[in-house]
Amino acid sequence: MRLRGLFAAAAAGALLAGAGIVSAFAATGDGSPGDANIAFVGRWDRTNAGAYVPNWAGAYLRTGFTGTTVKLKQRNPIDLYFSIDGGAVQYIQNVSGTVNLTPSALPSGNHTLMVSYRVVAGSYTGDAVFQGLVLDSGAHTLPADAAPKLVEFVGDSITVGTTSSKNALTAYGWLTGEQLGARHTQIGYGGGCLVATADGCVSVASQFLKTGYSATSANWDFTRYTADAVVINLGTNDKSHGVSSADFRNGYVAFLKTVRSKYPNAAILALETFSKRYAAETQAAVTTQTAAGDRNVFYVNTEGWLPSDGLSDSVHPNDKGHQAIAAKLAPIVGAKLTTTPPSPSASATSASPRPSASASSTPPPAGTCRVAYRITNQWAGGFGGDVTITNLGGPITGWTLGWTFATGQSVTQAWNATVTQSGTAVTATNVSYNGALATGGTANFGFNGAWSTANPVPAAFTLNGTACTTA
Repeated sequence: MRLRGLFAAAAAGALLAGAGIVSAFAATGDGSPGDANIAFVGRWDRTNAGAYVPNWAGAYLRTGFTGTTVKLKQRNPIDLYFSIDGGAVQYIQNVSGTVNLTPSALPSGNHTLMVSYRVVAGSYTGDAVFQGLVLDSGAHTLPADAAPKLVEFVGDSITVGTTSSKNALTAYGWLTGEQLGARHTQIGYGGGCLVATADGCVSVASQFLKTGYSATSANWDFTRYTADAVVINLGTNDKSHGVSSADFRNGYVAFLKTVRSKYPNAAILALETFSKRYAAETQAAVTTQTAAGDRNVFYVNTEGWLPSDGLSDSVHPNDKGHQAIAAKLAPIVGAKLTTTPPSPSASATSASPRPSASASSTPPPAGTCRVAYRITNQWAGGFGGDVTITNLGGPITGWTLGWTFATGQSVTQAWNATVTQSGTAVTATNVSYNGALATGGTANFGFNGAWSTANPVPAAFTLNGTACTTA
């Protein structure tokens, strides 16, 4: 079956090349830009089949690989971030050519890699381009774990992460996506406005349709991925460029319609700017869109989100500020990712999570639940987990999921569920906004854990005391 799949992939690649869609076929596992085992998250320009370019902040790649070393093939000098086996993100500057990410060889076996390039913007003009990986002789890439949900964060320099320690990687969007176990990307431009102005302020709303922030960027192909949620944080810069209240409100309504046209089923969350600029106009735009029948767009009040010492200057959050924002934002976004989109008749004027009943509901009949348990990343002594529950029985108003770790693992942190542990037995209970599950409804939560000798997937799960099947 494995060989058959590879031959099928080869045939498909040949057909695409013949159609002029790509200029060269890359074998899965070879580490080239076209390697199907490498997941490119965000808006990557793939015009050059041998050199993929991320034009927006927050784009990154993930893959697995075998062997003991991994190197990047870079064109010209660039600053970049990388993480191996889920470890701490490392930052290297002004590197080019064949860049060794493993000066100390790794243990032989399977590994994971994440790479994100410093965004080229402002005075920084590095050459952000991915030309492939160099692996050990006989080694190959492995498929990257693919989180089921994707969140797009749209904004200006605050969303980009300007003045934070690792730019996009320490900004609230990246932190929120990681906390939720979701794929994520940041579409933002330092100094950008919602509304284009005569004095040259770039409209991020207009550039949202592009592969990059440059005025000459090609239109983005929205079939490449579909966002499950879009978080918008625009308006901080418009005031200093003289954008009127009416123009801002109208521009926001138009942008909400644009986002909806590209992502028909996504939850759209319009943040009150942290400076409170155009707060009333932003809320009015959401109300207008809701009144027009869009019940999956929400205004998010951010009052009190930033601590008094959460800014690095008068505008930009520092690391502590971004962490505080993500702590408030993640549960709100998570609620939208784990619930069925509202019907047109539903009321949706704020992003406050709706309450649900306690978890003491009647268990569904036997065999009417399914659990997908996924290890999203793993490193020495630690790992990340993602769990999706599907209710295949009658509606329930709350849930409690149980399982047993086989080799002494432990849960150290969780989100979108309250997780407790007694010995090897683990219990995860819904939080206020994701307890009600209709027939076919799903709930998702994530956690970080610790392990020592081994980390196998649990063999069995129960939902409200009833055994579940596993996916």
